[in-house]
Amino acid sequence: MTLMAEPAAGRFGGFGGRYVPESLVPACAELAASFRDAWSDPDFRARLNELLAVYAGRPTPLTPARNLSAALGVDVWLKREDLAHTGSHKINNVLGQALLARRMGRTRLIAETGAGQHGVATATAAALLGLSATIYMGSRDIERQRLNVFRMQMLGAEVVPVTSGSRTLKDATNEAMRAWVADVDNAHFLLGSVGGPHPYPWMVREFQRVIGAEAYAQARAQAAGVPDVVVACVGGGSNAAGTFAGFVDTPARLVGVEAAGGAAMTGGAPGVVHGARSMVLQDADGQVAEAESIAAGLDYPGIGPEHAHLGAIGRAEYKTVTDDEVVAAINRLARAEGIICALESAHAVAWVLRAAGTAELPAGSAVLVTVSGRGDKDMVSLAGAAR
Repeated sequence: MTLMAEPAAGRFGGFGGRYVPESLVPACAELAASFRDAWSDPDFRARLNELLAVYAGRPTPLTPARNLSAALGVDVWLKREDLAHTGSHKINNVLGQALLARRMGRTRLIAETGAGQHGVATATAAALLGLSATIYMGSRDIERQRLNVFRMQMLGAEVVPVTSGSRTLKDATNEAMRAWVADVDNAHFLLGSVGGPHPYPWMVREFQRVIGAEAYAQARAQAAGVPDVVVACVGGGSNAAGTFAGFVDTPARLVGVEAAGGAAMTGGAPGVVHGARSMVLQDADGQVAEAESIAAGLDYPGIGPEHAHLGAIGRAEYKTVTDDEVVAAINRLARAEGIICALESAHAVAWVLRAAGTAELPAGSAVLVTVSGRGDKDMVSLAGAAR
């Protein structure tokens, strides 16, 4: 199976599309055409690659987790997106979209954020490229992620608290999209995940493809070749989409790990959220239900449409872990390898800890885990969980 350069009509099988107000249809079409043009322009690609190398710090390393491997009986390798500038994979997509926004003549970036890492990356790119930034963030997430709020403000971004609904990522995305409608001629909506209307799922996956491309080359050079299993956490799913892009044409199993309280793939049904048809958590009346997770970045009721498609055709598997398993995984990784990962990333680690030595992950297997971000931002949540 080969990932399409651009999905026909913005659809991945029965998922994707463009379900937006009429006022946003021209903006989405312009964005798709502009990305298509930029992505085929060697100068644009060269400028982005330069920034990824000399500013974001790519390539990020592939680290053997030798102590954890010895204890689990499986060969664990960590793709270290936590070591990228700003502390997560978010910078890959943000630099690409910010360069594209400036190419399109936009002067303002609008973004949503849950865990705050996408907001920090957006504020960082705005400062670097001379753009203004407005970041919408649920008031509950502001309380959980105060360090990232301060970082965004220090970088010059305006952080707008969202007090509607669950006061988390879903509601922040709603408000960011409304702000885009109101300023569509000047602003670019810098969506952080592989959701939303076409071209976002395709475009964000392409900007995050660098993760999988690097990991594939590194695994072949450093390890025994292509791993048996490739694992990444999934909310909307951008780090997983980028990682899977490097391995979808190999025999590797692809495993996405969701929060048990926000498992759209394993507990949802087909529906539309934020402009795309995908798998969505819904109540008995078919309305979008609230997600719940200790990880603010996975506290989202949907999943990217490409993930829905990969799951539907059986190319990727989607598992769930609980908050308690996640907290235990952070502590286990920290004490075994000296790496404190983000709560989001710990979902992938937690599944490996649970599955190792079972039929799901037999002894001797080689497993590559994307560590999507570092855990500095989560110290308050972790301290609360320890009490």
